[in-house]
Amino acid sequence: MHDNKRDLERKSSAVTLSDMEVFIFPELIYSLVLANIMSPRIWRWRDDPWFDGLARMKPYRRILRLKQYIMDHYIFNLDLDTWGLTTKQKEIERFRGFIDEDTLARSNALFGYEGDKYYFDIDIRTHFGLDKYEGDVIPYWKTETVEAMDAFVHKPDYPSGAGECVSLATLYAAALFIVARIPLKDIYLMATPLHSQNLIDVDDGILTNNRRLVTKNMWFNGTALSAQARRALENERVTLVAHETGCIHTVYRQATIDPSIYAHFSDRLRGFLRTPLSKEILGSFLRHDRGIQKCFQFRLPIHGVDHYAPMERIFAYEHGGPYNITDNTRDKLLAEVDMEEFQERRLPSRIVLNDLEDFVSGNSPDMHDAGDVEGLKREFASDCLSADIAIESLRKFCCTEPRLPEAQDKEFVGGTAPLGIDPDMSREEIIERVESIGTGNEAAAMAFYACRDLNRTEPEPFLKAAFQRNPVAVRGAREMSAEELAEKIAALPGESIYDEPGRLAQPDEVWNFGRGDGAEKALLLASVLHGRDNDADIRLIVENSAVTLKTGSFERRFSSSKGLRNQTWAVPES
Repeated sequence: MHDNKRDLERKSSAVTLSDMEVFIFPELIYSLVLANIMSPRIWRWRDDPWFDGLARMKPYRRILRLKQYIMDHYIFNLDLDTWGLTTKQKEIERFRGFIDEDTLARSNALFGYEGDKYYFDIDIRTHFGLDKYEGDVIPYWKTETVEAMDAFVHKPDYPSGAGECVSLATLYAAALFIVARIPLKDIYLMATPLHSQNLIDVDDGILTNNRRLVTKNMWFNGTALSAQARRALENERVTLVAHETGCIHTVYRQATIDPSIYAHFSDRLRGFLRTPLSKEILGSFLRHDRGIQKCFQFRLPIHGVDHYAPMERIFAYEHGGPYNITDNTRDKLLAEVDMEEFQERRLPSRIVLNDLEDFVSGNSPDMHDAGDVEGLKREFASDCLSADIAIESLRKFCCTEPRLPEAQDKEFVGGTAPLGIDPDMSREEIIERVESIGTGNEAAAMAFYACRDLNRTEPEPFLKAAFQRNPVAVRGAREMSAEELAEKIAALPGESIYDEPGRLAQPDEVWNFGRGDGAEKALLLASVLHGRDNDADIRLIVENSAVTLKTGSFERRFSSSKGLRNQTWAVPES
């Protein structure tokens, strides 16, 4: 593909940031992080009373404070219709010079990816709502800036801001840097075909998982929340890792991330996902694998006589309470168990958890040592379950091996200009720094396109995205005449979801959130008219305080406070 066409495609992709666009241009995920860092929105969080005294807290406490703020202000949203529909063939044709169709199908959920057997078992396309799209039709599945996340409050039935997993991961990365003052060197973004999350290199490590945080202890506690958090790394390969030094992608041979940084990340992630077997971990495994609980029983001496209860009944008493059978609150939990759950006769074909705990405590078995594994199998022997299957499940619970892009298969290319920003810099200093390194840093070069800042970028990429990838308004206005549509748009509140001069919302953002500056309203009207007639000669006359749309004898003028440079916009070529 010609370099100029590729460059335009990448820049316009930085504007719309769909799932597929970020997959094709992996540097864009960090461009969105930088766009959020340069936004005034997250910087205002510092002034919220919720963060009073944050500077005196240790990093982990600061991160917990931030987590609760995000939990209170954003919900996870995967409404696939929000940003409209496209077709597989259209997207394949668009990126034919970038990636082959088979690779795309193996790596992207919108193009048939099913992952391992786990995903076939739960019917992943139904799980994500993709099954309702028949044939060639797929959703755009776009990623939101912090401004677009905040603007969901203007949509019906959204009580707060919202965003999908990539939006939340990039929001977290920016907020960790700005509010929790975690250096960017300690934040790694990871994407799998169906999920995005971050590793924060603090203490034993912390994973972000949509709005929540997962510590190493939580990863191994066996709860339903940890099971959900484990799903992506247990069942999918990591297609992309992004860091301030660059990125590495499973498909592309060249990697821009610093190889020593990537090696450190790989070691830290593997360390997070592994733990030695202990009686506490054994108990967490049983909590995690409900199917195996029916093969265990718990022994409790009552008035000097051993009594036994089904393990699933004991675990039932944990639900909704603060006590666990697997930690130092065991006695408190047992005090709440109805004694009628126990009987004197040992339950047939069930393993006594207490005996297995004693074996694990006394032998400290290594799950990678063949002799230790054989010893465990003997202890797990039962008519109720296969010891081989149980031990393999336990091994996987204790040690998840992440399927990361293989470093030995990559060519690490140097020469990327370092970002050189830190939490002690002001927002203005960071913007100046990002702007100054744009020629030597791909993520920085695309950051102002992700910001939608038309006073710092040429307009063609923004216009290409606006006219070609905003189908929601076109469909929503299909029954309106041009005059009716113009009146409806003019009547919308005149406030942009982007606070600053030069930064414009895309047409479907204006339509979805029901508001916009005059420049955005004019572009929305032009986008819909173009959607009705691709051959229409549409011109937008941009002045500092107004934008005028002209097409044939139809003309509308909208006042604007965006302070745009005087220019004329036309529909870009397809």
